[in-house]
Amino acid sequence: MADPTTGDLIKAKTIASDEVNAAVDVFLTGGAVRLFGFGSGHTLDLAAAVKASRHASATLSEPTAKNGARRLAVRTAILLARPTAP
Repeated sequence: MADPTTGDLIKAKTIASDEVNAAVDVFLTGGAVRLFGFGSGHTLDLAAAVKASRHASATLSEPTAKNGARRLAVRTAILLARPTAP
């Protein structure tokens, strides 16, 4: 599979769903980690993934957005992103 998304890598059992949850946590806590490394060796620029998603960007900039909506928007952005292969 050429240039798979994070979601594709989960389906292929290359990346675990728990790792995506950890990436969401890292992004939402505002940690200094910009490049997130998955156990498979794939890496993803979390800030770029979220910025590339109009929905995630809009949700995060909305002051009244609930935490659940923020998490879901970031998770979706990460799942649609294309991590760099090892």
